[in-house]
This record gives sequence, C-alpha cells and structure tokens, in this order.
Amino acid sequence: MEIFERCQEINTLLSQSNEQAARNELIKLLDHHEKYKIPYTPLINSLIRETGLFPYLKPDTASWQDRFVFEAFKVDTGLEFPITLHREQSSLLKQLLDGTNLAVSAPTSFGKSFVIDAFISIKNPDNVVIIVPTIALTDETRRRLYPKFSDTHKIITTTESEPADRNIFIFPQERALSYISKIKTIDILVIDEFYKASKLFDKERSSSLLRAILKLGSIAKQRYFLAPNISRINENPFTRDMKFISLDFNTVYLDKKDYSGEIGGNENKKSKALVDILSKNHGKSLIYAGTYADIDRVSEIIKKNIKNSETPLLTSFANWLESNYSANWDLISLVKKSTGIHNGQIHRSLSQLQVKLFEEPHGLNKIVSTSSIIEGVNTSAENVIIWRNKNGKSKLNDFTYKNIIGRGGRMFKHFIGKIFILDAPPEEEATLLNLTLPDEILPDISSSKYKQDLTNEQIAKIISYQDEMQELLGFDYESLQKSGTLQGDANLIRHIARDMKENPSEWNGLAFLNSETPYHWERPLYKAINLLPGKWDIEYSKFVAFVKILSKNWTHSIPQLLDELAQHRIDISSFFMLERNVSFKLSSLLNDINTLQKSIFKNSNVEISSFSTKLSHAFLPSVVYDLEEYGLPRMISKKLHKYKIINFLNEELTIHDTIKLLNDYSADYIYKSIHFTEFEKYIINYFFEGIRKPQQF
Repeated sequence: MEIFERCQEINTLLSQSNEQAARNELIKLLDHHEKYKIPYTPLINSLIRETGLFPYLKPDTASWQDRFVFEAFKVDTGLEFPITLHREQSSLLKQLLDGTNLAVSAPTSFGKSFVIDAFISIKNPDNVVIIVPTIALTDETRRRLYPKFSDTHKIITTTESEPADRNIFIFPQERALSYISKIKTIDILVIDEFYKASKLFDKERSSSLLRAILKLGSIAKQRYFLAPNISRINENPFTRDMKFISLDFNTVYLDKKDYSGEIGGNENKKSKALVDILSKNHGKSLIYAGTYADIDRVSEIIKKNIKNSETPLLTSFANWLESNYSANWDLISLVKKSTGIHNGQIHRSLSQLQVKLFEEPHGLNKIVSTSSIIEGVNTSAENVIIWRNKNGKSKLNDFTYKNIIGRGGRMFKHFIGKIFILDAPPEEEATLLNLTLPDEILPDISSSKYKQDLTNEQIAKIISYQDEMQELLGFDYESLQKSGTLQGDANLIRHIARDMKENPSEWNGLAFLNSETPYHWERPLYKAINLLPGKWDIEYSKFVAFVKILSKNWTHSIPQLLDELAQHRIDISSFFMLERNVSFKLSSLLNDINTLQKSIFKNSNVEISSFSTKLSHAFLPSVVYDLEEYGLPRMISKKLHKYKIINFLNEELTIHDTIKLLNDYSADYIYKSIHFTEFEKYIINYFFEGIRKPQQF
C-alpha cells in the first residue's frame, strides 16, 4: 500500500476518535520509514503530532506548527540538553508539578522514568525516596540518576550511608524500612511497580511494601506510584487521596504471532518452532521460560541447535566465567551460543553484566529468563518469545503476560516488538488492584488512625498483640516499634520473644557466634534456622556447613569455595541461592534475635550484631559487597585490595568514599597499576560509567 493511502487510513481513524488504532498504524508506518530510510514528510509529522507521539517528530521536515510543539514539550531531565516528552508524559509531569498525588498505570514502553527525572530537575526537591522491587533496579535507577543529579544530591542506595542535606534515596522496601529512622521528611515518595503491594502479585514481600508505603507515606509531602496494566484500584488506605490514572498510551507496536494452536502442547513441535524463530529473527530476543526447569530445557535446545558465536567479547566473557566461577557451569556453554540467563539467583553484578552485554551489538543475542527479567530490570528486545505460560508453579495470569510481552520494542530503537507465543496465552481480563490491611502488618499500625479500614476482629488482634509484646518486652516494645528496628514477621517476632522468656537456657549459646572458629557457630545457627522451617532451600546440616565455608569468602576464590562445598553436594547454582539466603534471610533473622535478646536478657551483655553484619555482606568487607551492586564483582575488588589501590579492610571506609577514590584514580591509572584481562577492563569501564559525575562524560 502507498504511504499516502496509509496516511489517509490513519487520518480516518483519528476522525473516528479511534486514537489508539491510529497510533498503532502510525507506528507501523514509522517502522517502514526507518527500515527503508525514507525521510518523514510534513504529513507524517502532522500525524505524529495528532497522536501525541511528539518525541518522534523530525523538525527538519516538519511544519512550523509541529516544530513549535516539538520545542514546547521539551523539558530538562538532568541531561545536557532538554528532551521532548510525549503528550501523556507531559500531562503527568504538569500534575506532579502542581502537587497532585498520582497513582499511574501505563504500559512498559510509556517512559515513566523521564517524568521522575524531569520533576527532580525542575522542582529540585531536598529529599526524594524511590522504592523499587529489586537490587538490580536499585542499581539501574542509580545509574540513570547519578550522572544527572549527583552534583546536587547524595545518591543513597545502601543502609550504611548517612544522609546529607539533599538526598535521593533508592531502596527496595526492606532497606527503606530499616533506614526510615534516618529520614526526617520526604518531598516526593515514588513507588515503582506498586502493584506488588498486593498478595496476588507478590505473596512473599507484599506486606513489607505495604509497611513501607504507610511509614514513608506518613512523612511524604507528595506521592507518585507507578505500575503497568492496572484497570482499577479498590478504596484503600495506601492510595487514599491519590488520583488514579490508567493510561493505554503505547509508543511501540506489538506484532503478535500465536503458534500455540498448531503446537498443541507438543514439546517437539515447540522446540522446532523455537529454533526456527531464532534462526529467522536475528534481533535481540528475550525468551520467557517461566520456571527454572524450563530454563534448563530451553538452554539444552539452544546448546544443541544454535551455532557458537565467534565474537571476541563473548569468548572473553566465557573465559572469565570459567576462571572465576566454575568450569562446569552451564552458563559458559550458553554464552558461547550468544545466550545469557536471568533467573534472579546469580550474583547481582553478573546479572547486570549480562543485561549490559545484551545491549551490545556484538554481545549476547538472547536471554532466557523467569519473571525476574520483568521484575529485576527495565530491559527490552526486538523479539519476545513466550515458551511456557507459567510463572513458577502458577499459571501465567493476563497481567504478568502483558508485562512480559510489553518488553517487546523500544522507543527510537524498535518501533515494532515481535511477540512469538508458543504456549496458550491466558484469557484477557481487566486487572483490579485490591489492596487491604493484612494481619501481618497490624502490629505496625495505629488502630485509631486506621479505624475505618479495620474490622473489629483486626482491632482486637492489634490490641492483643501489643499487650502481649509489652508484657514480654516492657517499655522497650514501644521504642522498638517506633524505630522500625524489628524487621521480621510479627508472629515470628512474638514466637521468638515467647521462647526466650519461656526457655532462656536454650538461648545461652548466642555468644558463640562471636567466635573466630566456625565450628563453634553450629548450635546457635541450628537454633536460628529452626525458627523458619522450610525456608532455607536445602537440608539444615548442609546450610550450616555452607555458612561455615562461606566465612572464607574474602580469602578464598569462588572455585576454591566450590571445591570445599563439593563434599556437601553444593554446586555453583546452589552457591548463589544459599549465599543470598545467608546475606538476607539469616542476617535479618539474627538481627531480630539480637534485638530481642538484648531486651529480654538484660544482664547477659551478649551482642551478636557484628556477626549478623558479616552475614549481611556474605563475609566480604561491606564496601566490596556494596560494589557488587554497583556492577563491580568481588574478584576485581580483591585485586584492587591486593595491589593497595584501596584498603577494603579499613572499617572507616564507606561506599561513597570508595567511589570518590576510584573517580580520583580513574580507570586508566588503575590499568597502569594492575594487570587486568581485556574482559576485566570491560567490566571496570562499565562500572565507571555508573559512577561518573556529569562533567566527566
């Protein structure tokens, strides 16, 4: 069809007030122009303006009216030059600047982050708190904001950092809760992916997000909550006095090809279809596998049917993995097939590195993932392949399905995202976000303040719980509650306190955790892990053995640790999972145990906070552990320490001191002082990209 005729069709759709269909047809037409290098005509620019896609305007070939719009919608987002927002971004920004509290649902491709950046740049607030669901998103957000605002604000992502006069705090909800006592006031509270406050979408962590929303919201002057694909929100105390806006404004078009009918659940047909799609579509591909078992299945199909990549970058990456992790790791053979894995289990720096390589022209071409790819990072691809309609053990619901396929396409890169469906998609349905006050957070709230939202039974539970805890802890309970020191589930906290009161002799071995001999830790470790049965992903004896061996994390390499762990049948995949359990679950549990025992056993003078701190950093120096979140793996930090670039054993050293030191040294100086492989230099350069000040670019 001729371009002019397609423009006529788009114009007709606009005249019929069918803007979404018009925008979809226009995006397809823009893709045609991009593919064949056709210049935009004034007519094309006019249609772009009519559909609100202002950033796509080409001023060189636009009418004066369209050029005016292109300039009028430019805003400062902290970059060197202002950028043009699309119509709906601009509308949201105006409402935020007017002081409106907003809860916004918008597609993945909407560009919600530009609105936050523009607000910070224009309003110049003193304290911004951004809550994100994962550590990976913490670093991604920090990398976006650091070059723009680190001259005016302290960018804080770790709980050890002290606030300055002006700050941008970027935390997962658990960190925010442990840091809240240091934050006096908040100019704007941003909750990214706030749908995770519903148990339907995040059974494990929804209650901690609800607690964070209530506690941070109580000191926030303004709130801005973000999510995709929400149709309605119930009346609830968490979004009270917020304006809910549901937008269906897409900036890319999703071209869906459903092969699930002809495959009919036949695994051989599905495997053949996957190989066929990967062979014919050479753009970047996200393969949603849905379960760990299906990641393994897809990985085997790729290893058997896809040729090795010969790019020097991937060869050096594979060699680096083999030297620093395990020669037997499946990821190495996948990398040679230009494929990465994203499952939310491996080291943070390694996940970030794979996403970085996925963005490179000669890097990874495919990533096989669970839902961690939509929860953990804001990456997208030309192709999205739905291999399995599962999310772990559960069937994939329409909300999550839309979130996954929303990763197809990207503004200015791929106008069209190609979606290949190999397993039957879920039924389409409107998503009501139902937020309620669950029993788990009742002890943290005021029965009088939230009386209208609570049942009589819940009010009785609050009073009963508080009475019992005051009986167990005395005057300490009120101060502990206000400070947010206790992080665990309320029922678990009560159970531990009761047990300490009723069976004090069973707790008299806690001091052994301060021993330098790991063998002495066994009794108190068994006592602690028995409090959370079934939560450690392995037999208790193996978990205790893992903790003892992990204590050598700073002095031993990962291959050396794996050699020792082999006798307990713990491999590289289990290593990542168990290290995570140590640094988060076990350290949090022991923190709460320490707080409670100091209140109940006042005469014992036992203090195990130093041990729980070691656990929280996986027995690495705290700054080394934090640097992994910034994209610098521990093996490179060990080299920096060995060659005396930075003394990571200096207990006064902070993450902000370290970043300043490294910026003062520069990557070039470090390369002259220490021999690094080419791939290690690639990692270091990527790390420096995320810590440079604006003037260093």
